[in-house]
Amino acid sequence: MTESSFGPRPFRVLGIQQIAVGHLDKGELRRFWVDLLGLQVVHTFRSERENVDEDICQIGTGATAVEVDLMQPIDPEKSPKVHAPTLNHVGLWVDDLPAAVAWLESNGLRFTPGGIRPGAAGHDVVFVHPKGNDAFPESARGVLVELVQAPAEVIAALG
Repeated sequence: MTESSFGPRPFRVLGIQQIAVGHLDKGELRRFWVDLLGLQVVHTFRSERENVDEDICQIGTGATAVEVDLMQPIDPEKSPKVHAPTLNHVGLWVDDLPAAVAWLESNGLRFTPGGIRPGAAGHDVVFVHPKGNDAFPESARGVLVELVQAPAEVIAALG
């Protein structure tokens, strides 16, 4: 456990798991990230519920690799609008996701609906709401943040 102004923290943030960028046409995103910079597409993901069609690219290898997710909405008129803002969210590896969610929520952090669930890359995830409300006033102040359960090899490499 680590200390904070809120008391002992029962989890650790280990590093960046991903950044996710959105556009109406992920082909335009691929031109920059894949064609110009040379990232490799390692997986694709499509979810009607999340309104997303995405290519998952990777920087680096092994447990310390970072994803760059290139997202386009399935329907630009529906929510979530994965293309707005263009830097959609940042994903952070955590060593104990259930403990993190329980502790953060008990300290007033607002999460998006849906709770902990499997993410596009197969890891359990939860999203921190970009804005607080009366019941949960804490937030990332305008930034959507994804907390991602780190698998054992990531914990060993980054912990």
